[in-house]
Amino acid sequence: MLEGPRAVQRRAVGEWVLHTEKVYDNPFADVIVEGAFEAPSGQVFTVPGFYDGENTWRVRFNPAEAGAYSFRVRSRPEDPGLTGDGDFEVEDRETSGYLKATPDRGWGFCYESGEPVFLLGDTTYNLFGMAHCGEDVAGFLARRAEQAFNLFRVRLPVSPFHPPEGYSVWQEKPTWPWGGSEQKPLFDRFNLAYFHSVDGVVRKAEALGLGFEMIMEAWGFEAPFDRREVFTPEWEQFWMRYLVARYDAFNCVYFWTLMNEYEYYPDGDWRYNPLADRWAMRVGRWMKRIAPHGHIVSVHNGPREPAFVERFAQDPGAIDAIMFQCWGTRDEEKGWLAAGIDEQIAKSLRGWPGSAVFAEWGYERNPRFPLVFPGHRYCDEEHTRRGAWRGAFSGLGIIHGFENSWGPFADLEHDQPGLEYLFQVHRFLTEIVSFDQLAPAPDLILCVSTRCGHTEYQIDRSGGYALGEKPLALASSEQNVIAVYLPVGGEVSLRLSRSLDDYEMEWFNPCNGELTEARGDARSASFIAPGATRNGHPQDWVLLLRAGE
Repeated sequence: MLEGPRAVQRRAVGEWVLHTEKVYDNPFADVIVEGAFEAPSGQVFTVPGFYDGENTWRVRFNPAEAGAYSFRVRSRPEDPGLTGDGDFEVEDRETSGYLKATPDRGWGFCYESGEPVFLLGDTTYNLFGMAHCGEDVAGFLARRAEQAFNLFRVRLPVSPFHPPEGYSVWQEKPTWPWGGSEQKPLFDRFNLAYFHSVDGVVRKAEALGLGFEMIMEAWGFEAPFDRREVFTPEWEQFWMRYLVARYDAFNCVYFWTLMNEYEYYPDGDWRYNPLADRWAMRVGRWMKRIAPHGHIVSVHNGPREPAFVERFAQDPGAIDAIMFQCWGTRDEEKGWLAAGIDEQIAKSLRGWPGSAVFAEWGYERNPRFPLVFPGHRYCDEEHTRRGAWRGAFSGLGIIHGFENSWGPFADLEHDQPGLEYLFQVHRFLTEIVSFDQLAPAPDLILCVSTRCGHTEYQIDRSGGYALGEKPLALASSEQNVIAVYLPVGGEVSLRLSRSLDDYEMEWFNPCNGELTEARGDARSASFIAPGATRNGHPQDWVLLLRAGE
């Protein structure tokens, strides 16, 4: 028996439900259900169905065109209860549509409507597991939506953190997504109670207009991804096909990320491994064949070199986007500076023909929690702020993370101090300037002198800079808008194509968002940032030049 809607809005999820009286020993594996949907243009989309318990299968499809559609659902082996034909009307509506990878515009990402998207994200790996265990994930998502976040890094398999010492303090229910257990897995079955919790979170994000980076495989040192002799390619494809069948139709799926730190494939050893690149290209191409809605296929890196253009030279089109991580300095002396991020971004992504997101630069430490990951110790709010500006001034959207919600802890009701600084980055790039009109402009920088008050840290007009002190510039193509980020304040001189008199000049304070007048030396086009310290360190500033009409 087939049940489904007679009308669906464009770019909304339609769901067709099938029931059968036939009893299968294993309904997940013993029968394959697929729908074929023909659009008004004649294009046909093959959509996998999935078993959802109680002799019920579902097929979810999200139409891109308005007009009359027809469809047919078939099963292998043939089952009359899992077969049907029909038609429905798709009503047009105004909608942004899916997120698309657009390497040539919008800092790499635009909605289907053409609107460029500045990605501001939060890493909440175990959000689905937290929801399954009763945490207020819906309230958390609603607050983040009000705070201008639009993307969340989320793992579909819940991470047990770093076994055997690690733990998740919020976990009160099993979140193993397969049948059986970690000790005795049944990869041809799925934990429907867990997936119903995931469905609830996905539908909440859909209603709020939020996006997910859906991480399909967690760290490669975790079960079952560390046991490729058990989790074989056949079971891997079985797993990924189920995820695609269940969630590919949702607008909130911004990315299908194949693995978190994909270089862990195949043996769980964190290192550069060409075999992992071959795996990513093979699985990426396979995903593009079976996922009918064309979402972005991405990988998240561990090792940062060699450059990704080299890694995927054989088939660069297999991967649409790099979710790039680089933490910069995070030691006691230089952790506040988050130094090295922009240099590494430039090196690792140089020549990459696809899109990229600055998807991780640490997790802001919450001293109220036990230090279960020593690398977080010096990731304070200063590290959060400077890392965000370094990533954004490299021309990338940004995704950070906080110990409150990144993995083992679940304080979803409170925000950490550095969150406020991310708002200022977003406000500057979307309200004060238009990010999509700007691009990295390193050749604008002539020199730097880092000063704070009466203390001079460095004056270097030869082009060399102390670690983490190099200014970063963004500019429009005609230099009518120029922004310069000074990580430690100080002095900067610019190479301009027009007179300084053409510009309105201001300082933007990354700490509180205030704009104040700036004065420059007309002969050298040089500026000295306001002298200030914060938390015992020279403060960062953004210089903004805007030419009149």
